[in-house]
Amino acid sequence: MFLQIISFLAEIDSGFNVLNYLTLRAVLSTLTALLICLFAGNFFIKKITKLQIKQTIRHDGPQTHLIKQGTPTMGGILILFSFLVSILIWGDFSSVYLWVIVFTSLWFAGIGFIDDFLKIKYKNSDGLSAKAKIITQSIGALVVGFWLFYSSSMPEQTQLIAPFFKEVVIPLGLSGFLVISFFTILGSTNAVNLTDGLDGLAIMPIILVSTTLAVFSYILGNVVFSEYLNFPYIFGVGELMVICGALVGAGIGFLWFNTYPAEIFMGDVGSLFLGAVIAVIAIMVRQELLLLIIGGVFVVEALSVIIQVGSYKLRGKRVFLMAPIHHHFEQKGWSEPKIIVRFWMITLMLVLVGLASLKIR
Repeated sequence: MFLQIISFLAEIDSGFNVLNYLTLRAVLSTLTALLICLFAGNFFIKKITKLQIKQTIRHDGPQTHLIKQGTPTMGGILILFSFLVSILIWGDFSSVYLWVIVFTSLWFAGIGFIDDFLKIKYKNSDGLSAKAKIITQSIGALVVGFWLFYSSSMPEQTQLIAPFFKEVVIPLGLSGFLVISFFTILGSTNAVNLTDGLDGLAIMPIILVSTTLAVFSYILGNVVFSEYLNFPYIFGVGELMVICGALVGAGIGFLWFNTYPAEIFMGDVGSLFLGAVIAVIAIMVRQELLLLIIGGVFVVEALSVIIQVGSYKLRGKRVFLMAPIHHHFEQKGWSEPKIIVRFWMITLMLVLVGLASLKIR
């Protein structure tokens, strides 16, 4: 929105052109989302509390979590609001990437909102049925897949890039692109949702993964840097740096209130939209495989549930004391803050491995 205003002001004074710079807009986007979240946070929590929008704790989970019963939830609305306002202020309205992200955010946040609403209304932890979630998520994923494929103007936008191997670039047709996009979006969305079980456990990895994707978007959207690092240049993808910045700022702002002991939970409205957005950004910068590395904590959380359910159905035995895996460590006697910080540290290490792939190719 401000780009049009900046262009007008630049005609009066060329000094305003500095606000057109991508890196500066990314910084301002981060700060804008952060400040909105911080300043609106207390007001939002009071309103949510007044409306009796409180978390329902599953009784078959760790008993230590029962003290969290009644904590305000649906804090993902605060993240979503801060994020969208920021990218609509500092983003480029001519970029298809921006509008795909806006659609993704609203669609998956909408699914999460309905899920949270049903949990609160009926005072249980069930919410939407698994079938309804999969169907609605699938519709959103397919819309995004078709949108990105048919809006692509160069083959590089639909190729699969393998981390660490500069010669491994696989062209994808429509079917291949849709399949990879579909599973990336659904996998990431539900993995982040499963990870969001402890105070601040999910939001910090989101911040770190978003920061990494911002670096990749800047490099692949820059002719010089992409050529130097043996990446295909993708026109316009640098705009995602502004979007990633807003995601980082909103995430840090929310962490202020979500850190242990949490004053508010993000709920499914937050976890579903955040998981979907990082997946779509990874697709846009052609780093779906890299997302498996830098989002390793999310992957392991999801795998732990799959393994647990599969093992119980096939053998009648459980592999973990409780799934997702963060509950397993709780049952082993680890304190909640210890699990959270260690998972953060693991994510940081995985992100550094991902960043190393920029040069090791």
